[in-house]
Amino acid sequence: MEMIGKVRRMHRRDKKTKREIARATGLSRNTVAKWLEQAQPLEPRYRREGAKATKLSAYEADLKQALKADAKRAKKERRTAKALYEQIKAAGYEGG
Repeated sequence: MEMIGKVRRMHRRDKKTKREIARATGLSRNTVAKWLEQAQPLEPRYRREGAKATKLSAYEADLKQALKADAKRAKKERRTAKALYEQIKAAGYEGG
């Protein structure tokens, strides 16, 4: 919301053009134009699609448990990424 206010101030108070605002803020001219045309512009939100299942999804709980257990160990005693990979590979993971 902060950036939208800045863009609107630059346009109304400082009388800067859309192109000048875009150059100064690093935003696209289309974004600047859209924010200036809307009466009450809303803060842009990232829209994530539904969580997709991956090959690793079935082993996520095991990996989290292993990492949590390793967090309590001394640094030299922790498992490496290769060791974790071998562990899930033995459990049936077919990914690379």
